[in-house]
Amino acid sequence: MIEMTSVERVGNILLRKPVDRIAVYESFWSDTRSRWVAERNISEGERLDDHFDHDIRLFWPFNFTARLDFTPEVVEETAETILTRDGNGALLRRCKMHEATPEHVDFLVKDRSGWEEHIKPRLFADSARIDYKGFREAISNAREQNRFMVWGGTNVFELMHPVCGHHYMLLGMMEDPDWVRDMVDTFSRVTVELWEMLFSEEGLPDGIWFFEDMGFKNRPFISPSMYQELIQPGHKRTVGWAKDHGMPVIMHSCGYVEPLVPGMIASGIDCLQVIEVKAGMDLLKLYRNYGELISLMGGMDVRVLYTNDIDAVNLVRRFLW
Repeated sequence: MIEMTSVERVGNILLRKPVDRIAVYESFWSDTRSRWVAERNISEGERLDDHFDHDIRLFWPFNFTARLDFTPEVVEETAETILTRDGNGALLRRCKMHEATPEHVDFLVKDRSGWEEHIKPRLFADSARIDYKGFREAISNAREQNRFMVWGGTNVFELMHPVCGHHYMLLGMMEDPDWVRDMVDTFSRVTVELWEMLFSEEGLPDGIWFFEDMGFKNRPFISPSMYQELIQPGHKRTVGWAKDHGMPVIMHSCGYVEPLVPGMIASGIDCLQVIEVKAGMDLLKLYRNYGELISLMGGMDVRVLYTNDIDAVNLVRRFLW
C-alpha cells in the first residue's frame, strides 16, 4: 500500500478501512514537556506533534466558564497548594509542585436553584467564548502538515461537573433529574451554537474530539439507563450535528465505561478513545463486541509504560497487535 497522508490515514481508521500503518497521537502533561525542555530533549518552542510527527492536531477553542470576566480569586495558599474560586463559583485546590486534576473543595451551585440563579443566565453563545485566532492558526498548521485536524472540547457530562461537582451532579440525577436535563439541554445547545459561529468564520475541521470522562475504577459514574435518559440527548444533539456536517466523532472517556459503550454507539460516535486498562477496560473484548461498529484508540496499560522497560512494552504490543 502506498504511503497515506495523516488526513487519509485517520479518516480511513475512523471508517474502519485499510491503512498503511497505525496512526500516531498522544497528549502530554505540561510537566512532561517542561522536563524534556530542561533535559534538552526538545527545544523551548518546539511543538510536540511536530517532534513526534503526530497524525492528529487538536485544538480546544471554547470557554464555558459562566463568568468570563471573573478573575480567579486566591482563597488560600501554602508552599504546596493553592485554593482558588473560579468564574463558576467553584472552590478548587491545585498542587503547585506538579500538574494534576484539582481537588473539588466546594461549589456555589449545589442544586437547581443555584444553577438557575448563578449559571444558566450567563450561558449563551458569545464570541468572547471562542478563541478564533488559536483555532485559525491550528487549522492552518494542520493543513500545511497534512494532519487530521480536530476541534477538541468537553461534552455535557464534563461541562456539568465544573459547575456543581460530581457529588451534586450525581445526586441531582437521582433526586432532581429535570435539573440535570436542563443543564444537558443548555450545554449541548450552546455547544452547537458556538460551533456554528466558529465554523462559519474559520471553516470545518476534519473531525470532533470530545472529552467526556464517565467512569472511575471498575465502575461508570452512572448506569446505562441513566445515561440513556439524561446524558444521551445531549450526545445525540452534538454528535448528530457533527455527523450531519461530515465530521466523524472521537469520544475520549476515562475510567471503566464499558457498560455505557452501547449507548455511546447509539449516540453516533465513530471512535472510543483511552480504553483505560488500569480502570478495568479490555481492548480485545471491546474489539470482539464492537469492532465492526466503532474504531478503538488506546488500550495500552500505562502501568507497563511507567516501568520504562521497552521489552515489557513490546510484549504488550505483540499481545494486542
